[in-house]
Amino acid sequence: MPANAPLIFIIILNWNGKDDTLACLASLQSVFYAPFRIVVVDNGSSDGSIDAIESAYPAVALLKNQENLGFAEGNNIGAEFALKEGADWIFLLNNDTVVEPGILSAFSAHFQTHPNSSLSGAVPFLFDQKSLTLDHLGGRWNAKKAQFDLIGKGAPFHEELFSRLPELDYACGCSLMIRRDVVEKIGLFDARFFLLWEEADFCLRAKRAGFLLSICKEALLRHKVSASFVGGKPQSRYYWWRNRLLFIERNVALGPRAALYVRVILPELVRLYKLLLLKNLHVFLSRLVRPGYAQPARLRKLQQIRASLKGIRDYFLRRFGKAGMC
Repeated sequence: MPANAPLIFIIILNWNGKDDTLACLASLQSVFYAPFRIVVVDNGSSDGSIDAIESAYPAVALLKNQENLGFAEGNNIGAEFALKEGADWIFLLNNDTVVEPGILSAFSAHFQTHPNSSLSGAVPFLFDQKSLTLDHLGGRWNAKKAQFDLIGKGAPFHEELFSRLPELDYACGCSLMIRRDVVEKIGLFDARFFLLWEEADFCLRAKRAGFLLSICKEALLRHKVSASFVGGKPQSRYYWWRNRLLFIERNVALGPRAALYVRVILPELVRLYKLLLLKNLHVFLSRLVRPGYAQPARLRKLQQIRASLKGIRDYFLRRFGKAGMC
């Protein structure tokens, strides 16, 4: 590496994900780039993560939070530490990833050939697929749906995808390289999100501030996809809905926002209440017909609907951060 190679700090957030974090750290031992440092931020784990990480990787900086501060604030703490230690670039990396040895060198070369780029995402492949199947590269805001279209989701890896890659509004948050001056100008994640939508909000703020977002197609990793937070859990629907509304508030101007509420949000809210009534009725009637039957699928769907509505309610009540239900 050239003598003036940027100092990269890799930030890994851990919350009761000992095995995943140890596997991620093991993959980083083969990375051929210098200089870089690794920082693990532990969000109040109770699974023995701290002892295991300290024992296996004593050279890794381990920041210990007393409680689960969420993805947003946990990464903020790691990034603030990195900046104080002189980081030129900050690489936010999910603990449920396994990286290729050349990932940092690939980013370094990418930024030399794309000097105007200030943020860059890697190319995450699904961990459990033998073939090179993409998780997704990032998203483009779809105003008609008031959510993001995920680019490359589930697609096989091929060069043509990158030759016609549209401009992204955010890069997949499992692996995001950020130049120091981006954070110095726009700040870090909004801690109110706690979990979900925070990287989209951050990337859009960076774009509005004039920073260029790119994808480094040579920066490769495997992603287990929310190993510590399964998308079907009620909590995910709570955070998705609450933070979706917070994202719209922060990133959509008042006039278009009002139109979104009328055209998209209110009809979806009505649909949720209809589903709530219907699922409650199904569960009630099923219990009359088959007393004692657990009905796991229906109960799970009912929990998801209730969590979605609680997320909407908490947004309007201005209740952010960690959910009381979680």
